[in-house]
Order: sequence, then structure tokens, then C-alpha cells
Amino acid sequence: MKLESFVRGQWAAPGREVVDIRSAVTGEVVAQASGGGLDMRELLAFARTTGGKNLRPLTFHQRADMLKKLGQYLTERKDQLYKLSFQTGATRIDNMIDVDGGISTLFAYASKGRRELPNAKFLFDGAVESLSKGGNFIGRHILAPMHGVAVHINAFNFPCWGMLEKLAPALLAGVPVVTKPATVTSYVAHALARMIAVSGILPEGAFQFIIGSTGDLFDHLTCQDVVSFTGSAETSQKLQRHPVIAREAVRFIAERDSLNAAILAPDAVPGTPEFDLFIKEVAKEMTVKAGQKCTAIRRAFAPSVHTDAVISAVRERLAKITIGNPELETVRMGPLVGLDQRRDLLAHVTTLRAEAELVAGDPNNFAVEGADADRGAFVPPMLLHCADPARATSVHEIEAFGPVCTVMGYRDLEQAITLTNRGGGSLVASVYTHAIGIAADLVFGISCFHGRLVIIDRDCAREQTGHGSPMPQMVHGGPGRAGGGEELGGIRSLHHYMQRTALQGSPRMLTSVTGGWSKGAPIIEKDRHPFRYHFEDLDIGQTFLSKERTITLDDIEHFAHFTGDTFYAHMDEEATKNHPFFPGRVAHGYLLLSFAAGLFVDPDPGPVLANYGLDSLRFVKPVQPGEAIKVRLTAKEKSPRNKQYGEVRWDVEITTATDETAATYELLTMNAVRP
Repeated sequence: MKLESFVRGQWAAPGREVVDIRSAVTGEVVAQASGGGLDMRELLAFARTTGGKNLRPLTFHQRADMLKKLGQYLTERKDQLYKLSFQTGATRIDNMIDVDGGISTLFAYASKGRRELPNAKFLFDGAVESLSKGGNFIGRHILAPMHGVAVHINAFNFPCWGMLEKLAPALLAGVPVVTKPATVTSYVAHALARMIAVSGILPEGAFQFIIGSTGDLFDHLTCQDVVSFTGSAETSQKLQRHPVIAREAVRFIAERDSLNAAILAPDAVPGTPEFDLFIKEVAKEMTVKAGQKCTAIRRAFAPSVHTDAVISAVRERLAKITIGNPELETVRMGPLVGLDQRRDLLAHVTTLRAEAELVAGDPNNFAVEGADADRGAFVPPMLLHCADPARATSVHEIEAFGPVCTVMGYRDLEQAITLTNRGGGSLVASVYTHAIGIAADLVFGISCFHGRLVIIDRDCAREQTGHGSPMPQMVHGGPGRAGGGEELGGIRSLHHYMQRTALQGSPRMLTSVTGGWSKGAPIIEKDRHPFRYHFEDLDIGQTFLSKERTITLDDIEHFAHFTGDTFYAHMDEEATKNHPFFPGRVAHGYLLLSFAAGLFVDPDPGPVLANYGLDSLRFVKPVQPGEAIKVRLTAKEKSPRNKQYGEVRWDVEITTATDETAATYELLTMNAVRP
């Protein structure tokens, strides 16, 4: 299988650089990577001029639908990826994490794009800011897609998930992607890229794929481009020092080496559910993907009095792990990705053994099922014990990227926090405790050194996703040696590919430019109630001004008894004396909302299909018996949902007869489109 790059809408002719890629299981050549000879300037220009121009006119909902279709397309063909991935050393469970995990990330972002983003081409970021006393000069932040390229450089351990978890937020943001896999597993990434290209789902120029070296690609980056890198700290630092990255202030997202930790809390003694969960998770993280996970547990901390029990329990679990050909159903751990990786790993283990004792797993004596141990990149899971972690250095600095973990004891929580933080920043740490106070101490002691913390106990045991599983909804990244970057995290990850811009101007101007009405902008009054207009006929700024309604004491008392809300401020004049907020008995806030609805709702069947909620409710001024209220209802934003209806966001202000604001909120309705 000869691997080629997909650039400028076609598969490139074989390059001069040919690299043999060998099976991790048998050592036989399974593919040849043919790279080099690519014009990186033209490749980037194609992404910007063709890919960007095809993506940016699409709305978030259209891009989300595109991701969903791509996820469905890949799901129907994922068995092809499974078959290839066995040669990388991945078991079927490993493939589920990589292949299914990557595809599920597409679905997750498709869902978030439809549910959490407007059917628009840019985002509002925060509320309108008043910048003048008279209200005629305001500001608002927006996020718009950058006019550049997302360059994704991926690691060898997850050829599918690594590509797709970066691809999804970039495309949803509206930025074209150029992706480069690690060579040693690039044949799996190549098969995935070919599926994406053949599907025809993505617009032309939205996706390009590079095999082999990136050449002079970095020389042609601009301030509009984003680089997202996953790999070693050494390579990351080299790329970040590239003069163009510094000169152009190119955004650089790094996810790299990480000495992740698991902490067994003092209350989680042997025999507790938390102790068992800790043991299970340490063993699992050592053996899934043969420990070749950036989130794997490298350091396991336990109270010193329990380290022997921990070592014994983990050793017992590891003894049940069958190592061998990952295609066999009985095998639970395959080989490392290649012989070079095995050499690196064993060299790191040798260094660690200067400070720690090897207590499980002999790299020179272990069984392999269904494969030749001498030809494949096999190693056993290796557990070490560092008896004096406070004096040690290597165990807190060297990441042995494979099935290796070091157990260390601590005397108290303070030392546990200190030792954990000596990792210098990691992607994830997990805490095993059922004691809230201990959990709080650990969280606030180590959180600033970790991108993610997971507290695992008996309450979440059945549903928790584990120490080493990044979820699309949560941030994946970490400070310090972990790279200082962030990926995933739901909609947050789109912001890496968008420019936040502060807009300033008059309410009229900003309303017209952004399509989002701001207070102070002109309002539009028409003869018909705005609820009588179909979605596409309703103008932004279209307003209904209600009549007044006087709030009586009988209204307040009836509402109190009818709802059961007999709070003293509504029922007891004496109790409100010297109150810091209430001048006497006042109307319920929800009574105001109810009466406001009665003042602005148009009761007859029409284009308004449903009121499905309100946002940003604030009660600003208490209303006393005898005061009158009125309502202003203004169409603030519109977002198409489908061919039948769209969402309308209304700005609602309840005022008194003297024009003092009593309450503000945003009402959401679904309005039918014209038949």
C-alpha cells in the first residue's frame, strides 16, 4: 500500500521520499509512505482561497449537518479502519477508542452546533456594553472565523481520533484543515482521509492531507492560520521556535508530554470501593493502547502505609493480561507501535530504574500469544515502585510512553499535592476518595497544574468514563510540560479558530451590522402585532408596546395563595420595615412575568408556535400595590432552525408608569416560516 497526499482536490503523485512502514505485530512492511515534492505555498493558498471561501458562507447549522453526514458515512465503513489498525498493535477495544471515539466526536460537535449555536456565520461573545452616559455609544464582542488554515499535526497513537477531534471544531468554526499524521501509523490515517475525500461531503478545499514531511509549510503561515500539534515536547518546542510562528503571531496549540497522576486518598483504604476503582484504573491505563496514551497514568500516589497493598493488587491484575496478536479475542494488550518506540521505552525504563524498583513485568521474560515476540514490538506492562519520591527526579520528569507506571507513597495530603505538582503540568489527574473535604483540598491544591481532574468514587463508579478518556464536552490540554494548549471543551474549542473583535458604535449601527438588536437602536412599530408575522417577515427591531396594568393588593394576595408563594415581603407589611430592598409589601417577580405575558401575548393561532423559555431574567425594581406596569417586546435576534420554523429571541422590558425598569429578560419563541 503506497500512501499519498491529498492536496488541492486530488491525490498527489508519489514523492521522492519513500519510507517503509512495518507492522507492529509481525515486523513486515505493510505500507510505504511517499512524501515530498509538495508545493506548500500553493497547498495553503488553495485552502485559503477555495476551502475558506466555501466554508465561511455556510452557517454553523449547515456545517454541523456536514459533520453529522460525515460521521454517518464513516460509521458505515469503520470496519476497514479496524482491520488496518490491528497492524498498529491496537486490540479491538483500542480500536473502539480510536475509531469509534473519533467518529463520536464528529457527532458530538454536530449536535452542539445545532443545539448551542445560532444558524449564523458568527457568534456574539458576551452582552452589550454601554460605553457612554447617554447610551448612544455601545460595544459588543463578536467571534468570526479566521481567513486562514488550520494546520493539524497528529501523534501516532490515535490515527483516527487524533485527526477527527481536531477536524470537527475547525470545520464547525468555518476554517479549512490541512492535516498531517505521524508516519508510523499513517496508513490508518490515510485510509480515513481517503474515505473523507471520496465521500464528497466536505466542500472543495476544506480538507487536505499530507504524508511525510511538512517541508517548508511553516515558512508560508500567516497571522490568520492556526497550528494544532500533538506529539513530543522536543518537536513542539522546535516548531514553536520557528521564526514565522513568532513573527506572524501564529496561534499554536500544543498537546505534548504529560506525567499524569492518580491519587489514592487517605480514606480510600483497602477494602473500600475507591481503593478497588484506583487499582482497576491504574491497570487499565497501563494496558489500553499498550499504555501509548497521552492521558495514561504514569505516576500512582498512595498513602505510604498502603503502597504494598497497591503494588500487590495492581500486580495481580496485570498478571491476568494476555499479551500478543491484537486480532485474537483472548489478547488484552498488543505490541507498541514499532521497534523504535520499544527501544525508546526500554531506555526510559532503564533510567527510571535508577530511582525505582521494577516490581512487575520483566521485559526480558514474558509470554506472547499468537505472535513472534522477537519480530513484533512487544513489551510487558511494567510497574515500578519509587520508595523516596521526594528525593527522586526522573520519575517526575521522564515519560516512558508505554505500559509503564510508578507507584509512590506520600505521608499526608500536603506532600501528595507537592509530589503531584512536580510533574510540571499534565493533561489529567484522577482522585479516588469518598470524602468531600479531602477531594476539595486536592482539587484546589493541584488544579492549576492539570487540564482536567476527575474525582472517582462509588457514586459515579458505573457511569464515569475513566481517567484517560478525553470527552468532546470537556477541555483536553494542560499547562507546562503538557503544552499549555486546549482542545475540545465543547464550543470553547471553536474559539481557537475564530477572531474575537470588539465592535463599537451607535446602537443603530451595531444592530444593523450584526443583526442583533441593542437597546437604544430604533424600534419598528407596525399596525399588526409582531406575533402575527411569519419568521422570515419579522424585522429585527420590530416592537410591541403594551397598555398599562395596575398591580393591586388583591392581585398580590390572590397570586400568593394560588401559587403557595406566601413569602413575607408579599404578605406582611410590618416584616418589611427597614428592609434593604423592599419599601413595603411588593408584587412577586413571577406575578410581573405572568402579567407581562398577559399584556403582550397575542392569543389567536398564528406563526408563533411555542414559547420555550427565557434567559437573563433580572428583577430590577420592586413594584408595590397601586403601581402600574407596561411591557416593551422587541425582536432581538432570529435564527433559522429548519424549513418549518425558526427561533426568535425577544428583548423584554417591564417598566412602571414612570418609565422605571422593573424587570428585563429575553424571551425565546419558535415561529413558523411561510407555507
